[in-house]
Amino acid sequence: MKSAVIVFPGSNCDRDMAVALEKVTGVKPTMVWHQDHDFDAVDFIALPGGFSYGDYLRCGAMSARSNVMTEVVKRAAGGVPTLGICNGFQVLTETGLLPGALMRNAGLHFVCKDVKLSVENADTLFTADYMEGEEILVPVAHHDGNYFADDDTLDELEDEGRVAFRYLMDVNGSQRGIAGITNARGNILGMMPHPERMIEPALGGSHGRKLFTSIMNRLG
Repeated sequence: MKSAVIVFPGSNCDRDMAVALEKVTGVKPTMVWHQDHDFDAVDFIALPGGFSYGDYLRCGAMSARSNVMTEVVKRAAGGVPTLGICNGFQVLTETGLLPGALMRNAGLHFVCKDVKLSVENADTLFTADYMEGEEILVPVAHHDGNYFADDDTLDELEDEGRVAFRYLMDVNGSQRGIAGITNARGNILGMMPHPERMIEPALGGSHGRKLFTSIMNRLG
């Protein structure tokens, strides 16, 4: 599986993502700089966590308008599997590839800890190796992870099975405990927790590994 990790100024989880992808797939991903206008054809695109552009203006807003994002949006909208973690999730909402917004945490504090999640839909490209309702432990590290959308959008996400992961504890005030969502087509996932930091026991657990094996196995 050929993959690409998009790197913005201020990204600090790009190496974590690259290591996770190489360990699971056996293929080193292409690291793509935000100023690039194009990159080689890949099977999978990852937008990593961090503080792109220092989170100035609004988290993910400036990255969403980087040169490379024109190509990312084009490919993701065309069906290329795309994953946005933490800041990457914020970028996906800022581009309009995913609905809603990530607001300041309800407690107004940076949250950094392991949290329990429920796999809400195991019939997606990203969750196929999990069981529906499976409880997993994954780290979070964010200041603006409070997922917000209007009631109609929230109902649509629920009705269409697009809530992929839900918090099993109060973490940041996210509406309906939403931790991760997919687009209508199912090829884009945005989530605040960091599965790439939980891919082997040496890191404290391997609950995040199944997300990457799900993608790899579905793509063949």
